[in-house]
Amino acid sequence: MKTKKSPLKITDITFRDGHQSLLATRMRTEDMVNIAAEMNKVGFHSMEVWGGATFDVATRFLNEDPWQRPRLLKDLMPDTPLQMLLRGQNLVGYRNYADDVVTAFVHHAARVGIDIFRVFDALNDERNFETCLKAIKESGKHAQLSICYSLTERKMGGAVYNLDYYVNKALIMQDMGADSICIKDMAGLIAPDDAYRLIKALKEVLKVPVQLHTHYTSGMASMSCLKAIEAGVDIIDTALAPFALRSSHPAVEPILVALQGTPRDTGLDLTHLFKLGEYIESIAPKYQDFMGNTKTSVIDTGVLMHQIPGGMISNLISQLREGNVLHRLDEVYKEVPRVRKELGYPPLVTPTSQIIGVQAVQNVLVGRYKLVSTQVQDYVYGLYGKPPAPIDPEVQEIVLKYYKRGKTPVTCRPADMLDPELDKAREAVRDFTEDIGDVLIAALYPITGLRFLKRKFGLETSSS
Repeated sequence: MKTKKSPLKITDITFRDGHQSLLATRMRTEDMVNIAAEMNKVGFHSMEVWGGATFDVATRFLNEDPWQRPRLLKDLMPDTPLQMLLRGQNLVGYRNYADDVVTAFVHHAARVGIDIFRVFDALNDERNFETCLKAIKESGKHAQLSICYSLTERKMGGAVYNLDYYVNKALIMQDMGADSICIKDMAGLIAPDDAYRLIKALKEVLKVPVQLHTHYTSGMASMSCLKAIEAGVDIIDTALAPFALRSSHPAVEPILVALQGTPRDTGLDLTHLFKLGEYIESIAPKYQDFMGNTKTSVIDTGVLMHQIPGGMISNLISQLREGNVLHRLDEVYKEVPRVRKELGYPPLVTPTSQIIGVQAVQNVLVGRYKLVSTQVQDYVYGLYGKPPAPIDPEVQEIVLKYYKRGKTPVTCRPADMLDPELDKAREAVRDFTEDIGDVLIAALYPITGLRFLKRKFGLETSSS
């Protein structure tokens, strides 16, 4: 009996998460443009080319107009859907923005060439999807809603991040109107057997496609992708080999060969991918200063033990080094899970990883909750959303004791507390531009964005 063919679809993330993970997001548009037409010939399900940190880095470090990249790539890759990563109500920034900014951003992103919007929220609070989801649908584009994969144990399970948690979240998102669901494993924590169980369970209850996004950080990603493929996952994220592995993603080439001749054969051409990889190798040396080279190991075995993402660890180390107390790092490692539990077990992803990390350092150095940042107060008050588990009542009382907004947390959708912001941004740039793309840059980054715009319009030089 012949097994029915079900080719695995591939999303290539070389132009976004690949270089974001390995090269501090420094890949320039010109290096993408040179190879885009050849990437278009591969037959990828989609290419993630934008979002995440790319927007911020373009204006702060590359002196590039972030809206120009998708426009150029769309012209050169007309047959490949372009994808972006959107942080829900945070968009591509680091705080919640008002609904008028969110709506305008999504509409403009759709106009410049984004076809698939992958949306996530740091707390998996689906209320933070409502405004951007509506705007994506209004634009006639694909809304992929994501669940941040997190753990409290070594493997999936326990009181919070168990199979039911993920299945229920996925069903809620499907009911909201998701066109597909993504399991977003930003720290590379998903183990192969858990990937199989989770994807199998999701495929049994969902009508929409399921995608797996996992990083190679722990060394499990390729194994977990293979088990997810066995369980019926529709799409996985991979990178071309030079921008794969380490804290990036599985490489596409070995997966392609592993599936060759099976019902899940991707049908992609290895020879063509090899040529594309050679091009990436040729441009990589100009970015080598951004590549981490402090360790011989390609994987971070530490994350298998403490589950703290690499970016969070580097922040903790830099904080302790500044205070000349690096010898207390082990105490901080022990404090992080304790703080995380007390604050409702948020997934460790931007911005919650920073919130938990800073508080853990302060608890070790100054005393537990003797010093509390405004971000922790805002978080406990409910301005980021609803955590996956209840916040410890005693900690809540201490954190909000002197908080300017009050001692009783809010339960509404956080953005309901924000006034419209777009007119203020228009006012800030009205002397030199009315373009909505420019207005949005000013709205997202009132300081660095405005500085970029002044350079763009010749009102300020790079050195000033």
